[in-house]
Amino acid sequence: MLVGFIGTGVMGSGVISNLLKHGEEVRVYNRTKAHAQTVLDQGATWVDSPAALIKQVDVLFTMVGFPTDVEKIYFGENGILKNTHPGQILVDMTTSKPSLAKRIGKAGEKKQVRVTDAPVSGGDIGAQNGTLTVMVGGDQTALDDLKALFSEFSKEVNYFGSYGAGQHAKMANQIMIAGTMTGLTEALVYAKAANLDPAQVMQTLQGGAAENFSLGTYGPRILKGDYTPGFFAKHFLKDLRIAIDEATAMKLNLPGTALAKQLYTTLVDEKKLGNEGTQALIKLWWK
Repeated sequence: MLVGFIGTGVMGSGVISNLLKHGEEVRVYNRTKAHAQTVLDQGATWVDSPAALIKQVDVLFTMVGFPTDVEKIYFGENGILKNTHPGQILVDMTTSKPSLAKRIGKAGEKKQVRVTDAPVSGGDIGAQNGTLTVMVGGDQTALDDLKALFSEFSKEVNYFGSYGAGQHAKMANQIMIAGTMTGLTEALVYAKAANLDPAQVMQTLQGGAAENFSLGTYGPRILKGDYTPGFFAKHFLKDLRIAIDEATAMKLNLPGTALAKQLYTTLVDEKKLGNEGTQALIKLWWK
């Protein structure tokens, strides 16, 4: 299948790179062409617009920043759904609103295309190494046809149900990460205040029941003063806002997630550090 991909950010570029390594022909579009240069150098082909891209491919993946971006590229005048044709498969890998995934799915049915929402977990390392976990909602027959492609950049693929179910699973994932990121941050703040060696504390914690991805991946970066984004703080705040909105709609109270949202709001909106990685949360305590 000829593959199209919209979104060549940190995560998207990792996925595209793995598709290319497995011999796939990949055509790409990104809002800023310069940000696609890495994958173009690896053999991807540039296309000038979402409309032009969808006319050329069998499968189109999208992985952009915010739900507003998703809505624009799918429903815009020069977007995907106005230019798609029967038989295509659309896969939105953006972490986005379940309600928007449902809208895209229903619109796709009218155009006789199959749609899945397929957000991922694993961060920049998972994208680079091809070890992402994919959470899928939408057309299950599309998943059957996508498994070979998913296997080229992921280690695990799970189907959760109809349109939006993949996004709900990703919200559960982000709720869990909210806890591990605040835990990582407060553990390091505490260790430093107690005059312990933070590196030794991290090594010890990773050897016991406190072991987790956030600690193992972002802890060492914090100690090196490395706040480059494996995952942008502004995107994580977006995810937490979606999670809280969905929880509110289901009449759920999630105080831990609400606190994480408050902390990341301070980091992104007040401290203006949204373009740094999620590990920059430590900067609310450390200068």
